[in-house]
Amino acid sequence: MAHGHVAYGMRASFGMAHVGPEHVEAWERGSALPDPNELAALAGALWCHPRELMGRPRTLREHRIAQGIAPEDVARGTGLSLDAYLRMEEAGQWSGDSRQSAKLGSVLRLPPRDFVAVTGLEGELARLLTEAVTTRWQAHVRAIAKLLSVERKELHKPLDSMCQEYQALMAATLSRAGGTTASGEDGRRYLEEIVDHFWARIPE
Repeated sequence: MAHGHVAYGMRASFGMAHVGPEHVEAWERGSALPDPNELAALAGALWCHPRELMGRPRTLREHRIAQGIAPEDVARGTGLSLDAYLRMEEAGQWSGDSRQSAKLGSVLRLPPRDFVAVTGLEGELARLLTEAVTTRWQAHVRAIAKLLSVERKELHKPLDSMCQEYQALMAATLSRAGGTTASGEDGRRYLEEIVDHFWARIPE
């Protein structure tokens, strides 16, 4: 399809009277970005879903647009007023409570990693994971599963392997007879990157 064909489809079928071939060309080059309404119309004209035209969504607004959901529907689904939800979206910072956060994850179909990023729970996840690998991971499965809204059994293997990995680092640090070059820095670095280690073990 030529740029003019796409623009015509957006004008004729989606009421985007202002869109011309030059808009489509600029979006294609990356020198301009369509707004949410233009993106939805562009996807319609190209017979695809908006998320197919986007990179990996990161912000609250991008996740909503990627799912093709109106802000009114997200507000209704999470029990927020539309104004309150739009303020969060504009600020790029979710501030709902735990119940509203769980509903947000359901409405936007957020996988665990995106759920944690969008709701600002990465710090809490890091704290729980640190406690899990430095003590007994079994005692922390319930809290982590609740935070991520996943089944507990899905966490057994990742947490067990992380705990073994961390304990092996610490054992090497304390060993003087094996000629190891490991140091306490290895353990500290592991804990600093613990969220990344966790997501590397969780399927998308």
